[in-house]
Amino acid sequence: MSDHLSTPSSSALSPSVSADALALAAERRTLHASSGANSPLTPAQVAAQHEKRQRFRRLIDPGITRPNAKERARSSLKTLLTIADNLLRDPTNPKYQMFRTSNTIIKRELIDTKGALEYAVELGFRPTVKDFEPYYVFNEHHLEDLQIGAVILKEHLNLDAEKEERLIRAMKSEKEAKLAAAEKVKLAYMDDRRNKEVRDEMEKQQLIARAHLAAERAARQPNLPPRPRSTSPDTLMPGSGYILGATENQSEEPPAYEDRPKTE
Repeated sequence: MSDHLSTPSSSALSPSVSADALALAAERRTLHASSGANSPLTPAQVAAQHEKRQRFRRLIDPGITRPNAKERARSSLKTLLTIADNLLRDPTNPKYQMFRTSNTIIKRELIDTKGALEYAVELGFRPTVKDFEPYYVFNEHHLEDLQIGAVILKEHLNLDAEKEERLIRAMKSEKEAKLAAAEKVKLAYMDDRRNKEVRDEMEKQQLIARAHLAAERAARQPNLPPRPRSTSPDTLMPGSGYILGATENQSEEPPAYEDRPKTE
């Protein structure tokens, strides 16, 4: 297999394909490839193919997805799918029938990624040495494994794309919800400010109206002249402060009684 890998078509990774549809397509493809359209599989063959599909699924999860970072695992799965699709599309092309382990892409995506090389072996690639250099060459007797393994890869990548899309939509919805909540709080705050301004203006107008009313009432009252005050000292009423029959030079002691001449 050449150092340059063609990428799988975008339809292969379309998130709109369901897992059930992929599984059904895998069974149909395997049926036509191994037995022919007019020769249905026996129950034993169906069970064997089911076991192969389950084995490929386990090689992906937990085999590849668990020990590797998410993006690393996804990239390696896409590389495995590219290898399988290239060979299925052009099975007689020698450059697709093998890959060199020293290739930069192969080393990063299959050799250095835990579990990825094991998946390639399950697809039907076997180690060999050519011109003193290690290769993995496809064994044509494993065509059915290659077909099933490719379908399981597409199945997983499609489901992964669907989950990623749902996550993005959920995050977008959550962000929009937060923005909407913040906008709602902002509008409520602005409404409170407007209401307060209206109340303040009403109170101000009421105070002005009361002041005008008080001024009008004061203007309607007659201007009476003030009562003049006497500048002379207060006059005492006759007899006030004095003892009857007393003069100014008389003392407070009773007068001496003089003998009056007796009349004859």
